[in-house]
Amino acid sequence: MKKVDILGVSFANVSPSEAVDVICGYMDTDSPHIVYTPNPEMVMLAQKDQEFKNILDEADMNIPDGIGIVYGAAIKRTPLQGRVAGYDTVQAVFNRMKDSGKSVYFFGGAPGVADKAKENMEKKFPGLKVAGCANGYFDEAREKEIIEDIKSKSPDLLLVGIGFPKQEKWIYNHRNELGFKVAIGVGGSFDIMSGTLKRAPDIFIRLGLEWFYRLITQPTRFVRMLQLPLFMLKVIFSK
Repeated sequence: MKKVDILGVSFANVSPSEAVDVICGYMDTDSPHIVYTPNPEMVMLAQKDQEFKNILDEADMNIPDGIGIVYGAAIKRTPLQGRVAGYDTVQAVFNRMKDSGKSVYFFGGAPGVADKAKENMEKKFPGLKVAGCANGYFDEAREKEIIEDIKSKSPDLLLVGIGFPKQEKWIYNHRNELGFKVAIGVGGSFDIMSGTLKRAPDIFIRLGLEWFYRLITQPTRFVRMLQLPLFMLKVIFSK
C-alpha cells in the first residue's frame, strides 16, 4: 500500500473501506499483524520517545486517526485520502466479522467497561463472537492471567485500549505469544462502545471538529490538546 510520512511516522494512504479490507485480510493469514491509529499527540510523542517511534515504524499499518494528520499531509503536499477514524474502522470490521465465526477479544478500560462494551456490541452486531474481556487495570500477576486468557482464546482480532503509548508497547512486546491474527490499539473506544462516554455528534465529525467536542466536554484534556497546534507548527517548519 502507498504510504505518507509525517514527521517520521509512516501512514497508510488508504480510504476507510480499504483499511477495513486490509484488516479483514490480515485475519485470514497465519501470522500476527499489528495496526495502530496515530493522531498528532502520538506523532509528537514519537519525536521524543525513540522506542515508541520504532514500534510505530514496525506496524503493519498505521491509519490516520486524527484530522490533524490529514491537514499535515496536505501541508507537505503528500495528501492522504482522508481521515480513517479508529473507532469507525473497528465498527466496520465488526460488521464484517458477525456470523463469520471469527472472534474478538476486548482488553482495556475501567473495571466493567469492556464487559458492557461486549454486551452492547453483541446487540449491535448480532452474530459477533466476543471471545473474552479484561479490564485495563492490572499488576504483574494479573497481567500474566490476562496474557494466558488471551492465549487460550486465540482471538482473530485483539483490541487493546489501555492508552498510548502503553497499548502500542504492550502489543509489540507480546505480539508473538498471544495468538492473535490482528491487534489494534483502540485508546478509549471501549468507553464509547459501553456508553460510558458519548461519541461526538455527526456534525462535529463531518467538520473535522471531534477534537473540539472532546475539549468542551472534557476540559481536563486542554493540556493534551496543546499538542495539536504544536504539531501543525512542526509540520510547517519541517516542510
